[in-house]
Order: sequence, then structure tokens, then C-alpha cells
Amino acid sequence: MTRFLVATSVAVLLGSGPVLAADEKPLPPPNAKKLSDIIAKVEQRDGFRYVKEVDWDDGAYTVTYYTADKAKVEITYDPITAEPR
Repeated sequence: MTRFLVATSVAVLLGSGPVLAADEKPLPPPNAKKLSDIIAKVEQRDGFRYVKEVDWDDGAYTVTYYTADKAKVEITYDPITAEPR
């Protein structure tokens, strides 16, 4: 019985590998600008106060930040050019 449980557990763990891999988001391309360069551009914007969140999705960075007057701003940046889309 113990061998069956071990074999079943191993089969479940090995079988779940591709499912986990499918949930991973693709990485930025090798020629992408550094994220720190993009954040530096955001920090130079008028009224910038602080970065709340950075998300990588659909092949672009989305930066959410707040301004000094408490306005929420979301800008999507191209990873290669570091310019807003």
C-alpha cells in the first residue's frame, strides 16, 4: 500500500509540471531595456510621487504610480524602446 501511495504521489507531482509551466508568463526579450531604466523615466514625470506596482503582461510593462495630488496613473511601456505604448 505504501508503494502505491508513493508511486501515485510521484505521478501526480510529475504530471503537474506542464500545468505549472503553462501558467508562467514569458520573459522580456533579450534586447529589452532594463526595468530600472523604465522606472527612471517614470520618476521623471511631472508630479511623480511613488511607484505602486509594475506588471509584466502581454509583452509589455505596465507601471502603476501615484502623483503628488494622489492621482493614480497606469502607463504601459514597450520593453524594447522603453517608450509608452
